[in-house]
Amino acid sequence: MTDSSRTVTHNDMANAIRFLSLDAVEAAKSGHPGMPMGMADVATVLFSRYLKFDAAAPTWADRDRFILSGGHGSMLLYSLLYLTGNSKITIDEIKHFRQLGHHTAGHPEVDHEAGIETTTGPLGQGLGNSVGFALAERILNARFGDDLVNHHTWVTCGDGDLEEGISHEACSLAGHLKLGRLIVLYDDNHITIDGPTSLSFSDDVQKRFEGYHWHVQRVDGHDTDAIAAAIDAALADERPSLIACRTTIGFGAPNKQGTSATHGSPLGKDEVAATRANLNWPYPPFEVPEATIAAWREVGQRGHAERTAWEARLAKTPAEARADFRHAMDGTLPAGLDGVIAKFKAETSEAKPSLATRTASGQVLELLVPLIPELIGGSADLTPSNNTKTKASTDIEPGKYGGRYVRYGVREHGMAAAMNGLTLHGGIIPYGATFLTFTDYCRPSIRLASLMRQRVVFVMTHDSIGLGEDGPTHQPVEHVAALRAIPHLMVFRPCDAVETAEAWQIALETQDAPSVLALTRQNLPTLRLGATAENLSAKGGYILREATGTPRVLLVATGSEVSIANEARDALEAEGIGTRLVSMPCTALFDRQPAEYRRKVLGQGLVKIAVEAGVRQGWDHYIGSDGAFVGMTGFGASGPYEQLYKHFGITAEAVVAAAKAKI
Repeated sequence: MTDSSRTVTHNDMANAIRFLSLDAVEAAKSGHPGMPMGMADVATVLFSRYLKFDAAAPTWADRDRFILSGGHGSMLLYSLLYLTGNSKITIDEIKHFRQLGHHTAGHPEVDHEAGIETTTGPLGQGLGNSVGFALAERILNARFGDDLVNHHTWVTCGDGDLEEGISHEACSLAGHLKLGRLIVLYDDNHITIDGPTSLSFSDDVQKRFEGYHWHVQRVDGHDTDAIAAAIDAALADERPSLIACRTTIGFGAPNKQGTSATHGSPLGKDEVAATRANLNWPYPPFEVPEATIAAWREVGQRGHAERTAWEARLAKTPAEARADFRHAMDGTLPAGLDGVIAKFKAETSEAKPSLATRTASGQVLELLVPLIPELIGGSADLTPSNNTKTKASTDIEPGKYGGRYVRYGVREHGMAAAMNGLTLHGGIIPYGATFLTFTDYCRPSIRLASLMRQRVVFVMTHDSIGLGEDGPTHQPVEHVAALRAIPHLMVFRPCDAVETAEAWQIALETQDAPSVLALTRQNLPTLRLGATAENLSAKGGYILREATGTPRVLLVATGSEVSIANEARDALEAEGIGTRLVSMPCTALFDRQPAEYRRKVLGQGLVKIAVEAGVRQGWDHYIGSDGAFVGMTGFGASGPYEQLYKHFGITAEAVVAAAKAKI
């Protein structure tokens, strides 16, 4: 690591990160230079001495995972990726930081080819994801052994991450599960956007994490030997580790370091020049000496031998286990899935059971879990209500990771973030459950799953006033509409057991989108009689029962209200009013259908009525502003669900009356 003038030092390598970061922010006139400048020493030690990776193979399955939880510091990651030789993060990408059409976004989410495991904008999310990453590593290790799965999850986080409530949920769970391969490097710089953390944050972070049963240390974040010693100690401990690295935000900027002025704004031309002089960096913007680049490229190649040795071990693995490993990491499903779902549908259609869709979901899972080893379930302390644990779903326990079921506890947000981490890691298809009303606690993670286009299945039961006596705090009325508003999220509200099976099939077969399954507590009749192998729910909406003659009325409904609309259809037909009944389990999928199909299903010139035990928002798109809506206009109430439907006027009689009023 030499050139003609001197040996490349740690400071040279760390300063390369600092100046690429501040130059990129300066060029963009936007960004957060302080964190990359402050954490450059920690990152240099981690990447140059410890992180297991090969820049030439960023998707190597047994690489260590590095998560930048504070995504505002993304130039730290981009600088590291460029310096170590990632092919997608070039100097041109660094120069176009935060510019449209480039890989170097202000807050990246995920791009495994570019070396971005996940780097989240909303603070605390990356920390929550990291618990899923670390858990995935242990689950896959239990399945495939040390030869194929044996790596660590590293996280940098800041004060903001630890102030967000999700950090408590996630880190408490990690401590309980003894995820000892999770190591968090806490950028303890005492600064937030508003100013010193003392304005709002006086937690004893070390004691807090000791209370979670973590291994905890504090070091000078600019003392390389101390950083390395702390990492060595963390690697030797069986508990998850927090290393509080006391750093100076904006390190090296003589007039702004240690202040919030370096957090969310460019340093400015004069301060950039002063920083160059202060740190003895006499190079123009975006220029790194060749010797320093060469030293960093050696770091990027350091894991090459370990990767090739791993590939040799994989090649020598027995063929069946090798194929299983590759299928798991590719996320492919077994060929028998279609047949299993088709058989369940046929048998259900024949038997015509009256089932809550949460119960039907449990029955489908009894078939899916043994079939798909990658399917890992869980619930936020509502397992008996959510019907998410099957006979094959043994518990994952602290230190014992060979099971298939996670007891997330009362940690909805932490659960959802960990589920995102499970799928982002690879090799796992996660599903997890709570009540639909508590999607409010999960929503930031659900949104990120959608933004990152990850296959995560959120099983949300007790989906309406139909849950009954628990009352309005537990009865979701606006939640389905709110979830449908999230782009790229598939929200399913199946009307019976057949549609429930179809929803599960779609959720699993769709690798680039998350799904919410909104399921009932109350029993529902089987409406899909004579079910065929075709997955009608895949079209989002379809004609469940056509009018006997020329249709004059269109009834479109979802979930438990399809049976109500079905009764109304029969009543209208009995009076000679041709009525088409459409079940629409997933509006997002219906909206993707060709215009001709949508016109055929919804018809033209018909009286249109939507029936759903929720708010009207979103339904005018299908029934028009002059269509009728039978549903909720406010919050629910406490009482038996049969009484509630009558009380709020969600009945077949009300649907018939609404139709007649429009004819």
